[in-house]
Amino acid sequence: MITIEYNDEAFEYDAYALTRSFYPGAETVQRFMEKDAGCDSIRIFSDMEKRSVRVVIKAGEVLDHDFERELSCPDADEREFKWMWKLFFYDCLSEYSGRTLPWGALTGVRPIKLIGGLMNEQGREGLEDYLYDEYRVSRKKAELGIRISENESALLKPYEYKGHSLYIGIPFCPSRCLYCSFLSYDYGKMKKHVSEYLECVEKELRAYVEIMGGEKPSTVYIGGGTPTALNAAELDALLSMAERYAGASLSTEFTVEAGRPDSLNDEKFRVMKDHAVSRISVNPQTFKEETLELIGRRHSVADVERAFYEAREAGFDNINMDLILGLPGENVEDVKRTLDRAAELKPDSLTVHSLALKRSSKMTQWIAEHGAITGMDHEAAMEYALKTAESLKMEPYYLYRQKNIAGALENTGFATEGKYGIYNVLIMEEVQSIYAIGAGTVSKKVYTDGSGRIERRDTHKDLSLYLSDTPAMIERKRRLFGEDK
Repeated sequence: MITIEYNDEAFEYDAYALTRSFYPGAETVQRFMEKDAGCDSIRIFSDMEKRSVRVVIKAGEVLDHDFERELSCPDADEREFKWMWKLFFYDCLSEYSGRTLPWGALTGVRPIKLIGGLMNEQGREGLEDYLYDEYRVSRKKAELGIRISENESALLKPYEYKGHSLYIGIPFCPSRCLYCSFLSYDYGKMKKHVSEYLECVEKELRAYVEIMGGEKPSTVYIGGGTPTALNAAELDALLSMAERYAGASLSTEFTVEAGRPDSLNDEKFRVMKDHAVSRISVNPQTFKEETLELIGRRHSVADVERAFYEAREAGFDNINMDLILGLPGENVEDVKRTLDRAAELKPDSLTVHSLALKRSSKMTQWIAEHGAITGMDHEAAMEYALKTAESLKMEPYYLYRQKNIAGALENTGFATEGKYGIYNVLIMEEVQSIYAIGAGTVSKKVYTDGSGRIERRDTHKDLSLYLSDTPAMIERKRRLFGEDK
């Protein structure tokens, strides 16, 4: 266990995030400075007035030698010093461990937003060097980030700071996956509540039309959970609502997250096709049978292939596949086999995730019982994913990062020309408002006055509370969006 001690809580988040990135397998705790330092401790003495910081590392079982470095920047203003502090702490951990992180000292989830802003300010020339000097971003990741920023810029132009998109959340799944942190209820156990839930979604949609003054969404995304956990009649009712109230079939992009192959059949594909759904996901996560069983997917590799071919036969020409790198028990060769199998199917887009450990997932409990996940060369696995996407003539078009993400890497979306997931870019880069309906969703209003202001309103995560309190959830959104109507 590593203990981080500090005397200024202003640096608490960055100290924890960077330490966890350099030592992902170690339990890490934080506390204010105590009189005596223990072993395996990182002590951070900061003096904001003098603009100085001292880092002292005490060896133990995890940290293998003592270490001390100091930084003094008396002429820096407070904002400059806070960034100097973070970069200095990163450099200390890098020197101490003999390692670097692919995204350097960046700990936020939206590096493309930063890169896009820098490109607008200072242009493309010399940006890779700047990203290393100021943030320690590796050249490979800098090049990837710039490439994605350029692709995103072209995709976002029709939507930036105007209009809105609609998200409808369906919090039911065939089963809960080991790594999942999303709101998810077992469909079989909660089926008696599905009809009532859809009635509440319809109430929200009626109010949505009124609150938004009939303005139609740019894109419509139905996610979850697994929307296709619903039976065919329920799915038909849901998609009918999306068409009737939101004109979903006329939007630029109408997506249904049909992620679980064990929730899909010919009838449901026909229902989605009848309602002009334009984009779906068939998500294997891995093509290794043993891993599918371990993570609770309750479907086989053959089920993935069956669902994919059925989708093609139904006429879907924009099919995404989600894959996760770093699942328990898998190594780089397993990842390569998964990517090769996916490439044989030729999906229209790939979303490649580095495993992120979430407190609300069962994965945390699994690690406590079985030990930390080790043995994966995450950078080699991600490099193979990039090559696979290139072999399928896919361009990287969006990217984001998460806390406690494997290898301190990223999640990246790749797509062939014209098959980009527009909603994914809009939600990540926060350039358009998102009106969200359903339990556990978050609406986001992006102001168009140039202020950069964003306001959010969430809905109840607890299903019974959402069902009983839907009118109050509607009023939250009325207060958020209604003032401009």
